[in-house]
Amino acid sequence: MTWVPILLAERSASLRYLVLRDLLEVPKNDAELMELERLRTHDRILTELLDLQDDDGSFRTMDGSRDSWRGIWSTSQALLRLGYLGFDSNCPAVKQAAEFLFSQQEQDGSWALPDEKSEREIREPYSMIPLQTGMPLRALAASGYAQDPRSENAYEWLIANRLPDGAWPSGVKSGQHVFPGGYRRLAHSRFGCRTNTTFAVSALANHPIRKHSQPGRKGLDHLLAQEVLQSHALGFEVARTIGFERGGGYFTYFARQDPAMLLDLCGKIGASLEDSRVSDLVNFILGLQGPYGLWENPSKPIASRWISFDLLRSLSFIDE
Repeated sequence: MTWVPILLAERSASLRYLVLRDLLEVPKNDAELMELERLRTHDRILTELLDLQDDDGSFRTMDGSRDSWRGIWSTSQALLRLGYLGFDSNCPAVKQAAEFLFSQQEQDGSWALPDEKSEREIREPYSMIPLQTGMPLRALAASGYAQDPRSENAYEWLIANRLPDGAWPSGVKSGQHVFPGGYRRLAHSRFGCRTNTTFAVSALANHPIRKHSQPGRKGLDHLLAQEVLQSHALGFEVARTIGFERGGGYFTYFARQDPAMLLDLCGKIGASLEDSRVSDLVNFILGLQGPYGLWENPSKPIASRWISFDLLRSLSFIDE
């Protein structure tokens, strides 16, 4: 038995749709794919999310409350999920969420810093933190708005605020770059922050042209320089995106580095197996693959098939 019948037996019409479209590459006029395209609009993964959308296009958090950043955090998370599920500006909920985020954008292309600082480290008076733009821009790009002029303005802001070595810093305080916390430090950057760099690279990776640019490749190069791959973190970002894991924070958003997410960035940006770090990453992930071609998530078994789909898709994108 292979992964095909197992993934196609998944209850979620959304996952079955993505498996047919992205892994099996069936034609658009395939009867089963067309049926699943209709059924996925009734999938609980979607409907429970849409119940949290307000009239202004913003989304509340999963517990129904407003986040402390004008709704930017929770709306970015919701838009990221919608984009992952394959919805774009043709979906009213996506369009409304995107317009809400754009309505909060500053003239220079950035978004304002979070209003109420929920993490101790961020309570100091920062004047700039790259994730303030990287987080909403990542979601907008994932849902089809990467080349919107307003997004392009945000990309220019993000690129202008990277370090000379190509990483993105924790931020600027009193005119000086701030050293990142130890768990977020990048191996070959004095001020580079893994969380901020991950947000920036993720945003670039979802742009059809900028994903192959020098900023994206150099940022990925910094992320690939990690020394340890953590099997317990495999697939966490997919599980969080779909809603099986709860994750919050700003600096702590990428407290764990997910090898599956790193593989996804490699596939989108165009990393090659000729790079030993990429081949090591691929071999590490393949070494965790189960007997039926799937990857298990012991802490969240419900997410295992989604994680397996994501890894199989990413592996298909890696250049030889």
